[in-house]
Amino acid sequence: MSWISALSELQQQGQPCVLVTIIEERGSTPRNAGSKMLVTAERIFETIGGGHLEYKAMELAREMLATRSQNTRLERFSLGASLGQCCGGATVLLFEPMGQPQAQIAVFGAGHVGRALVPLLASLPCKVRWIDSRESEFPELIPAGVEKVVNEEVLDEVERMPTGSYFIVMTHNHPLDLELTAAILKRNDFTYYGLIGSQTKRAKFEHRLRDRGFDAAVVARMRCPMGLAEVKGKLPVEIAVSVAGEVIATYNATFGSKEGGLENNKGEATVSKLLPVSRRTRT
Repeated sequence: MSWISALSELQQQGQPCVLVTIIEERGSTPRNAGSKMLVTAERIFETIGGGHLEYKAMELAREMLATRSQNTRLERFSLGASLGQCCGGATVLLFEPMGQPQAQIAVFGAGHVGRALVPLLASLPCKVRWIDSRESEFPELIPAGVEKVVNEEVLDEVERMPTGSYFIVMTHNHPLDLELTAAILKRNDFTYYGLIGSQTKRAKFEHRLRDRGFDAAVVARMRCPMGLAEVKGKLPVEIAVSVAGEVIATYNATFGSKEGGLENNKGEATVSKLLPVSRRTRT
């Protein structure tokens, strides 16, 4: 498969990759400027000439994928003894991350607000897992790039999300919301956690979480009510726009920072300092 066909297919699947391009050649090199190679976590498409140069390029590209780097990168390689190649020339490679999501999001609940929110999240540079125990609640058409998960043991899905994930809980069941909250806060490695509900619901949950031994600083990371205070209204689409706006504000605020977002191994994004407290009351 050509790199351009592979790139199109990977983008449709929402799978991240890195496009490696030779942008400069000096002396004898295995491939000319303009040659490209597409690298995923498991495969490569086309070649920039093989040998140790290609190996090093693949290694660097996969390091970028593993760290979810969003930044392009230029690297110069001398094709001599250090790379085990005898061409004797030099080449400059451009590394361009493609399709890397700004956020990996778990949405728990396929009710009316979930059905309004997920299409908005799907239109953003996010990877979304939409989770509910009730198959019948999901719409017939799932937005492209969204993974539908039907699981009777909804709590199991919390541990399946990577470090730095975004969690949004809006199920039909308050006791389930509490158990999900406890599981998410116990991990405490998330970038964002939003729980649908009113200030009254938050107060009740805070009391019950304190009884379970949760530290107040950990509980304070929970956004409830969630959503931007500036977006008013209680219609499902209005709530969805508000929550999507908060997600965007979060990944924009932490983008490129080693102290927040996906680059932080402990998910210590100071969202509460970056976003205004919502005044919206919801049940």
